[in-house]
Amino acid sequence: MSPPVVDLTLGRRGRGEAAVGEWPLDLLDVPALRATGWRPVPFRHFVVKIHNRCNLACTYCYMYELADQSWRARPRVMSASVVTALTRRVAEHVSKHGLPWIDVVLHGGEPLLAGIEMIERTSAQIRAAVPASCTVRVQIQTNAVLLEEETLARLVRQGIRVGVSLDGAAATNDRRRRFADGRGSYDKVAAALRLLGRPQYREAFAGILCTIDAESDPVRTYEALLEFSPPNVDFLLPHGNWSSPPPHREATFTPGLYAQWLLDLFERWYRAPRRETGIRFFDEIIHLVLGGRSTSESIGLSPVGVIVTDTDGSIEQVDSLRSAYDGAAAAGFDVVRNSFDEVLAHPGVAARQIGSRALAERCRTCPVMKVCGGGHYPHRYRAGAGYRNPSVYCADLKVAIEHIRQVLLDDVQALREANTT
Repeated sequence: MSPPVVDLTLGRRGRGEAAVGEWPLDLLDVPALRATGWRPVPFRHFVVKIHNRCNLACTYCYMYELADQSWRARPRVMSASVVTALTRRVAEHVSKHGLPWIDVVLHGGEPLLAGIEMIERTSAQIRAAVPASCTVRVQIQTNAVLLEEETLARLVRQGIRVGVSLDGAAATNDRRRRFADGRGSYDKVAAALRLLGRPQYREAFAGILCTIDAESDPVRTYEALLEFSPPNVDFLLPHGNWSSPPPHREATFTPGLYAQWLLDLFERWYRAPRRETGIRFFDEIIHLVLGGRSTSESIGLSPVGVIVTDTDGSIEQVDSLRSAYDGAAAAGFDVVRNSFDEVLAHPGVAARQIGSRALAERCRTCPVMKVCGGGHYPHRYRAGAGYRNPSVYCADLKVAIEHIRQVLLDDVQALREANTT
């Protein structure tokens, strides 16, 4: 059962009058939330934007092509003083909460534009600052066009893993992930992925990030990525919301192209005679259907413990929120003046940690609510109302989840019958 609905809303003019504004910034009363006994979960995933520009011009990029253009006023590279302040705040947070591990993702823009020396220094500085009892797992998320063997060898020596963005076969990838002059990026990325596949570098390969192109063939896209033997593939739905729908997705509760795309992909992946790779979206759904907890911010109801630090030291919510409106990711904190514990009191952070209490009524009464979790938070936005809405992909997600759940039920039943004969 869902937890009882508790009045956690605060009107723009104060309690006792009609609630006015957008959820959660104007409406979530965090002190009232704490009075119910809720306590925030500490951050464990620190996204660090060491470089704020990119050497590609991807057509769908939430950083440069969508609503928020605040990157224009930010420094290109994170300064040494900001890295020092960030390091102190991360160590402080780890020590206060006794965290046994944290993830640090060096991000951008394109992090390799900052240079391998800065990547090594930042990683080493954070690892040296946190208590020895805490394992610091460092990764870069890169478009890989600058990933050459010398750089990769140094990343491996530093124990830094590499996640690579690629959207499938050459024609699909180069339609959207291209240089500013229109040239495609596939050939350079493929060369980097082949490097990552070599035995001496394989341990550094974190996986491939692929944004779904509804115009592409899902099976061909998947098999094109399989050519590089990735340990994992994370398929992402394109960013959009109810006020600015993503490509090929109308603002309705009718299943569309993405539902069929996901079903075709699942059937190809799940019915393979052996496990070829992990697909995070499907692995998470299966885990949740079987009663587990989610580890992804895009599905399920587990508290989100991700926080972003930009090149100027500003602390922001998950930066995919930039796709909603200008300033959507801003939190009003920075690593020089504020601790990460202060950020935990921000309504936007709290809303992503309170599970079903942050969901719309339509979600709370949905049979797949515990698996879907309302969908990816940025995809719930509606201008004037905020984020207390179902995902704009609600209908597609429901079709995919119900299909996967039925497949699992059928397989479990088949196993039971086989064991009784």
